[in-house]
Amino acid sequence: MSPTHATPAPASVPLSRTELLRWQFDLTWSLFEYHLERLEPDDFLWQPTAHCWTMHRSADGTWTPDWAETEPDPVPVPTIAWVSWHIGWWWSVTLDHAHGRRPRERTEITWPGAGPATVQWLRGLRTEWLAALDGLADTDLDATASFPWPADPAYTVAHMAAWVNTELLKNATEIGQLRLLRTAS
Repeated sequence: MSPTHATPAPASVPLSRTELLRWQFDLTWSLFEYHLERLEPDDFLWQPTAHCWTMHRSADGTWTPDWAETEPDPVPVPTIAWVSWHIGWWWSVTLDHAHGRRPRERTEITWPGAGPATVQWLRGLRTEWLAALDGLADTDLDATASFPWPADPAYTVAHMAAWVNTELLKNATEIGQLRLLRTAS
């Protein structure tokens, strides 16, 4: 699986820190897009094992995630539905912080459901993140970030942007592996 959507950086031109973070994000997104464009609605709620975390439809028609305030042992295997909600949750809250908005609670983040609506939601979050990332200058990266490490002045906006890239890559890998397992089974 090659990163067909990422733009290679010119080897002879030094990158600024913001350009490097953007390049890393584009590479991560291209790997995620490989799986997003291949997801089928039935992939989302497929449970690879009995010990799973997934999404459940509430009486009002909205979706709620399985959740525990402290991580269980063993950790349940998430479904693609749960991982896609999880991406939407942490990314929405990160964007709230990046834009100076009141960060939403986990319960305020609504998963659109299995299929194209969720893929569109995630792509919309990407667009919003790119606008935030592209609006940063290198000097902006040195400001203290309040998320995902509250009240720790050692972490900066640069750390937050690098965390988004890493967390997205981890979640994209989980979705990709689940999709491949379902296809192979």
